[in-house]
Amino acid sequence: MRRKITNRKTVEPDITHNSVLVAKIISQVMRSGKKSVAEKIVYGALQKAEEQLKKPALEVLDLAIENAGPKLELKSRRIGGANYQVPYEVTPERRLTLALRWIIGAARSGKGKPMETKLLDELVNAVNNTGVAVKKKMDMHRMADANKAFAHFAW
Repeated sequence: MRRKITNRKTVEPDITHNSVLVAKIISQVMRSGKKSVAEKIVYGALQKAEEQLKKPALEVLDLAIENAGPKLELKSRRIGGANYQVPYEVTPERRLTLALRWIIGAARSGKGKPMETKLLDELVNAVNNTGVAVKKKMDMHRMADANKAFAHFAW
């Protein structure tokens, strides 16, 4: 039996850019409730990305998320005693969540630089269709393509 859909909490837009997307990034970057530190990191990275790419910060962010968000993902389904990796289309909300998670995770995994610089690098890489987050998306698409023979098991 499927779970019922819970009422999701609406996210308030951030102060500087008046964007829900930026507020979500700040919440994901935040550690131990230190929101002001997370805001400095995100706003600094967005400002530097804007200067580096000569595009508005929100446009850079949208493009990075578009390039890092997967269109397909795999879910494991048990059918007749065998487990199959079945490709499913990703909902827009989940696509955004995965893209943010991968971009921030890739930035966190880097060593030896401040978080602001690592986040900037990952955003610029995502805009240019390179980097760890985009590679993760490509790997997921490759696996979904390899398992498309099991797509008829999707519900």
